[in-house]
Amino acid sequence: MTTATTRAGDRRISPVFLGIVAITAVAAWATWTGFAADIRIAVFLFVTGGWVVSLCLHEYAHARTALYGGDISIGAKGYLTLNPLKYTHGMLSIVLPVIFVIMGGIGLPGGAVFIEQHRIRGRWKHSLISAAGPLTNVLFAIACTAPFWLGALSGVPTGFRYALGFLALLQVTAAILNSLPVPGLDGYGVIEPWLSYRIRRQVEPYAPFGLLAVFVIILIPSVNTVFFDAIDAVLRALGVTDLDTYCGRNFFTFWESRDEFICGPVNS
Repeated sequence: MTTATTRAGDRRISPVFLGIVAITAVAAWATWTGFAADIRIAVFLFVTGGWVVSLCLHEYAHARTALYGGDISIGAKGYLTLNPLKYTHGMLSIVLPVIFVIMGGIGLPGGAVFIEQHRIRGRWKHSLISAAGPLTNVLFAIACTAPFWLGALSGVPTGFRYALGFLALLQVTAAILNSLPVPGLDGYGVIEPWLSYRIRRQVEPYAPFGLLAVFVIILIPSVNTVFFDAIDAVLRALGVTDLDTYCGRNFFTFWESRDEFICGPVNS
């Protein structure tokens, strides 16, 4: 296994990823201090940057688990550098998830890391590789919600609190939606090794459309209401209120009208 991963360049963190982290950090600082002329721009950059960072970590988790599972080609493909430009499907992994967030506040990662399945031995390893991505979103959600359920938000600027609440919502939706047993999503990847060869062949043609199908179904008003009621219940259990997520999205969508009646002035 070591021959394909000993080169330092295969594991060195990409300047592209470091740049995204830097932009996110600066936007977080501007959100906290109110430095930006319009804090909603800072919130947009903070949440978008944080979301892209989580997407990179999501795919990195798949790649790292696949490496340990036996796919020694992962390093040479650049997946261990956290560089989103190295992903097999940049449109599905970065562009579409960001568009989903902008359109409906839905956190839904797409598949990107190409794994040479024949190198992986054992059904449990295949399942763990698929599960690694959503588990990363779970950990990210825990990190985002920790200040809420630890009661550590006293004195924190409301803009930053709202941004963190909205980012937490994205991570929770990503973890739940991507765990669905739908072809093309990680949830299906978890159960796929345990299905018969006949079923896997029948399902295979539909895999490229699973991601879009889920997004379209979520946009159906009745489904959308039930889904987000469930998401809100999870977030409330973690200390994140409906006000936090609503105002977080209101600040994030700076191109829409501001709801100062509920969320207060944007620079408060």
